Amino acid sequence: MPKKLSIQLATGTLHLDLSPGRIPLKRLLGFAARVSSKRKFLLVSKVLGKHYPVSPRLMYWSYRALARLVLADGVGVGSVWIGMAETATGLGYGVFAAASDEGVQGALFLQTTRYVLEGHDYLAFEEAHSHATDFFLYYPERPEHRQQFLQARTLVLIDDEISTGKTFLRLIKAYQTVNPLLEKVFIVSLVNFAHPDDRAALENEAGVAVVWVCFREGVLRFEDSYNAALDEVTINVSGDGACKKHLLAWPGRLGMDAPLRWQADTIGRLLPLLAAEDPRPLLVLGTGECNAPALMLGRALELAGFAVKVQSTTRSPIHQGNDIAAVCQFTDNYADGIPNFLYNLDLAQYRQVILCHETPLCAALLGRLHAWQAISARFELSPTNGHDATLHFSRP
Repeated sequence: MPKKLSIQLATGTLHLDLSPGRIPLKRLLGFAARVSSKRKFLLVSKVLGKHYPVSPRLMYWSYRALARLVLADGVGVGSVWIGMAETATGLGYGVFAAASDEGVQGALFLQTTRYVLEGHDYLAFEEAHSHATDFFLYYPERPEHRQQFLQARTLVLIDDEISTGKTFLRLIKAYQTVNPLLEKVFIVSLVNFAHPDDRAALENEAGVAVVWVCFREGVLRFEDSYNAALDEVTINVSGDGACKKHLLAWPGRLGMDAPLRWQADTIGRLLPLLAAEDPRPLLVLGTGECNAPALMLGRALELAGFAVKVQSTTRSPIHQGNDIAAVCQFTDNYADGIPNFLYNLDLAQYRQVILCHETPLCAALLGRLHAWQAISARFELSPTNGHDATLHFSRP
């Protein structure tokens, strides 16, 4: 029998009918109220490393577990794996990297993005409940990757949570217009609360085999309660639509056929910049869609013996309350001039903050670095080997 839960939020009441599962829900999720007229609740993941600080060990466990569930059902050579911006770009890359470690053959990773890259073809689709509905899935940059993208038999779609599946259906239908050879779709998430009717509609309209993979599932219903003080709050989260290619260094938007590895001296160059030894953990922060370098650095530091937590900034506005204990707001570092946020930050808990970013240093980043007394870690991909990367460290 499903377990029934009701969570009171400032914007209404979230009702969950939770199917049986092995992992306690409280280890996976918290809850919060979104600043949005389209969907007023948020499932706050405790393993994603977005709105909560999370240990790299726990994040990598989730990647490996989800990857193994996908591979156990059969993934042929030449599959395409897609992580959903912005929240699940790190999760998507992590599951892809774990699948590569587990032996998947010839897989290609892409992530959706909200940034304009002029000169590149793309599939456009919408996430109807999102605070920013324009998404782009760019065709891979390299010709052999583009050919694989247009001929793949298996598509693996990865998001942190699913409430209806409608975004994925829009993406599948858009993808099928350019790849009629698609035979199988995996829909992978940490939790899945899509209604059985929504699942059936997706499967029927997709017209291909669909496999659902997650840790916990059930059905949710939100009971809205109008609150003028909250419902009338608006925050501009839409970018300026200008090309951002000159600011972007993370390669996930244009195709990756293998996980990245740090150049040999990367971690060694960071150590002299760290504050004096301290039992508190290091906090490694990613920025927006570029959060994979933070989890990669966090894991490397963890394996080197450091206590580490990983988290990421976001453009998603959330009300303080429930599982959002603190809200830190600042200007974004992608020249959009829009608010970005970091949630549940308590600097007193950490030995040092390391801010990973793909964009060049700018006033917005410098403001954060000074406010947090943080180390800058700018990501760069090797120009000679597309699988090697490094971080340029400094203390502005």
